[in-house]
Amino acid sequence: MTIQWKEEIELIKSVVNKTELQHSIKWGIDVYTYEGQNIIGIAPFKAYIGIWFYNGVFMSDPLNVFVNAQEGKTKALRQWRFSSMEEINPDKIYSYLLEVIANEKAGKRLVPDRFVKFEIPEILEEAFKNNTQLKAGFYNLSPGKQKEYALYIQEPKREETKISRLEKIKPMILEGKGLNDKYK
Repeated sequence: MTIQWKEEIELIKSVVNKTELQHSIKWGIDVYTYEGQNIIGIAPFKAYIGIWFYNGVFMSDPLNVFVNAQEGKTKALRQWRFSSMEEINPDKIYSYLLEVIANEKAGKRLVPDRFVKFEIPEILEEAFKNNTQLKAGFYNLSPGKQKEYALYIQEPKREETKISRLEKIKPMILEGKGLNDKYK
């Protein structure tokens, strides 16, 4: 545990322990569950400590404290950040915890979008014409991994960035690895 946030984490955990949530450690952080479902996580960072509400998208957020870490990408997760002990109000945290537990009991859970068809970027199509092994490697990947690569190449606005990304992923495709496999 980061020594810098030790007291703040203990205070937040003392509030969570007043609820029916069960404590566990997942991904190296404190995670609290209800009937096996992840409800919240508590994690320290350099500049703040955060409470992650795994299905925070369904919460009313009356204090307007939630942050969506990656707008447009993060669907359900919301984070409440504290940068000092003075910002931590146990009563307010407790009320948020009661709401997130009630939402879980009511079955409010974000269902992931169905697989959406995607376009193969032109730059990737061109690379396939010049390298049949790359093309074969790409189409041997799962549709999800193909989509990750296609979107990764498609995202940047600058052509130079698209080219550098293509060069970066070629060996990974040839090895049969997905873009995000190193995080698994």
